Amino acid sequence: MSAPTSPRPARSAEELIAVEESVLAHNYHPLPVVIAHAEGVWLTDVSGRRYLDMLAGYSALNFGHRHPALIEAAHRQLDRLTLTSRAFRNDRLAGFAEDLAALTGQEMTLPMNTGAEAVESAIKVARKWAYEVRGVAPDQATIVAAEGNFHGRTTTIVGFSSDPVAREGFGPYAPGFRLVPYNDLPALAAAVDETTAAVLIEPIQGEAGVVIPDDGYLAGVRELTRRRGALLVADEIQSGLGRTGTTLAVDHEGVRPDMVLLGKALGGGIVPVSAVVASREVLGVLRPGEHGSTFGGNPLAAAVGSAVVELLRTGEYQRRAARLGKVLRDGLASLVGRGVTGFRSRGLWAGVDVDPTIGTGREISERLIAEGLLVKDTHGSTIRLAPPLTITREELESALATLERVLA
Repeated sequence: MSAPTSPRPARSAEELIAVEESVLAHNYHPLPVVIAHAEGVWLTDVSGRRYLDMLAGYSALNFGHRHPALIEAAHRQLDRLTLTSRAFRNDRLAGFAEDLAALTGQEMTLPMNTGAEAVESAIKVARKWAYEVRGVAPDQATIVAAEGNFHGRTTTIVGFSSDPVAREGFGPYAPGFRLVPYNDLPALAAAVDETTAAVLIEPIQGEAGVVIPDDGYLAGVRELTRRRGALLVADEIQSGLGRTGTTLAVDHEGVRPDMVLLGKALGGGIVPVSAVVASREVLGVLRPGEHGSTFGGNPLAAAVGSAVVELLRTGEYQRRAARLGKVLRDGLASLVGRGVTGFRSRGLWAGVDVDPTIGTGREISERLIAEGLLVKDTHGSTIRLAPPLTITREELESALATLERVLA
């Protein structure tokens, strides 16, 4: 047996960034900060400088970094069992599936790993349902999605993206998808016909800049799909699990989709966990061998996922996001005309349009790094704010004051 290798000597942020640029595929353009430690809403870089996290891993860290209950659940499970594959049953999966279905008002759970896998799974299930239940002719099922969507980066999913950066250069693409403008019920009604298996929609479009539809839009989509006999699939991978002040973003309009897609926060920032939750009629179309995942529903993921559901069961985090969301909204409203041209927010989630004469979203994000605040830009001069739901009012007000100072 060879001797164990010695640990690498500590390297500076500049050295680590240079290595990344050399050996990592350039599919991301990270901001110039190198994180070494995290606790709650605070991050520490390799030089020991602290930052307030106002991104929360695109909502994967709704409960902050290393939440004690989630870390305990993971440690406890690591000492017992981590993986069996679905060839065998494990003692954690049943409880997780049962609890998640109950939390979301559904009946069955299909566990996967990543958000894109949940979306791909929903596409397969919707098509199978269309053929077996709705009676659509073989290979003729269509799925309607919205322009400006972000559902993932697989070849199938980018095939119905309207973002040229995500789409161009990766074709040919699978047929069977129709795009309509977001927040446009007449356009949606014109696109749904007897071949439509499902309407796939984000209740709030996160990647597009936290775009919130008009009041009544989601209820209208629900009524339209019900009347036309198609499924409503809500992609709540970013918007779900407390982020908007309710368990699901569709709860703001009292809408119950046929399928709900979850991910990101479901893994507690520890392991990738995603799921499709739906009725027995819908998920019941799957039979053994037709769909699967080696790691989906593994005991470690199920243990962490169950702990996440337990945190949400009391409604404490949902109420906290709603309460602090008002602080966030009021703070951003006070900046309109003073470096901010507009914003959209719901709960602890906001898209902030910065005056382009001040800088691009990327430039503003880099200036905020220098002030100890981490955010992320999206299109043009828009930045996104999505702090962990564990943030205090004082920390949130401090972040808003820092944003005000940088914009000034």
